[in-house]
Amino acid sequence: MRLKPYLALLPMLALAACASSGDYLLFHPENLIATQEWHATIVDTVVMMLVILPVLLVIIWFGWRYRAGANAKHDPDWSHNTALELLVWGVPLLIVGGLGWYTVKTLYAIEPYNPGLLQKQIAADPQNVLHVDVIATDWQWVFVYPQQKIATIDQLVVPQGAVVKFNLTSASVSNDIYVPQLLPMIAVMPGMRTKDTFDAPKLGQWTGFAADFSGAGFSWMQFDTKIVSPADFTAWVQKAASSPDQLSYADFQKLAQPHANIGAKISYFSNPDPQLFDKVVAAAQAGVVYPVSAALTKSIASNEK
Repeated sequence: MRLKPYLALLPMLALAACASSGDYLLFHPENLIATQEWHATIVDTVVMMLVILPVLLVIIWFGWRYRAGANAKHDPDWSHNTALELLVWGVPLLIVGGLGWYTVKTLYAIEPYNPGLLQKQIAADPQNVLHVDVIATDWQWVFVYPQQKIATIDQLVVPQGAVVKFNLTSASVSNDIYVPQLLPMIAVMPGMRTKDTFDAPKLGQWTGFAADFSGAGFSWMQFDTKIVSPADFTAWVQKAASSPDQLSYADFQKLAQPHANIGAKISYFSNPDPQLFDKVVAAAQAGVVYPVSAALTKSIASNEK
């Protein structure tokens, strides 16, 4: 029974163990935005422990000090202690005030629409901003590159050193897009336009995925994420631009029919409709939906067995 208070420390030990493991993607940020979010997580955890641990220790001390038979001093006439009042009110006010200041500062630094962390980089080279329209379907990710006039399914490729600006919407249900090492989670909603921004300082390859359950094909709603050299990005764009497949809105309507990309097939399109993103938003606002049949759900479920 006396060990119970110490059991509360086990989550901290588990968190420390996770941080040293490569399997926990959140603990291995690869750019400024993800690093700032990871630092905020550490600060929040440390501050919470500064509150929780003293309380636990005081509870343990009180239990021991005033246990039966301890003959502890008791003062029935005690009514006020200025030092104690300053402690119990002053310390929480300082913690809440400090944490509030740090939270506001961090939010402005990583604010998805216009992150303060990247303002100098954007101002120094406005031409190095890559715009990508992101459309979620059941259960694929469509990436449209308006500047390059190409589109892909389930593959995001960006040049090293660029700042990437997303326009995001969904042709299906609300979802979240997430690349733990690069891109903090943000909502993707039908009939709405959300935005996100991240930097691409390092070459590498990661997996992005949907973070909200959205039906039978949710497990396969992932996409390949690559940061490549500018030369390799140019070559990749040329490869995609040479695709005979094009992506008009009519083509997108076929593509948006519920489909689980179980084999993780990557598709490329040249000359996508320049107004595709806006048309998808307008269609969702008008009530256009792509229903999932019971037969499809059953078929997908059978692939999971």
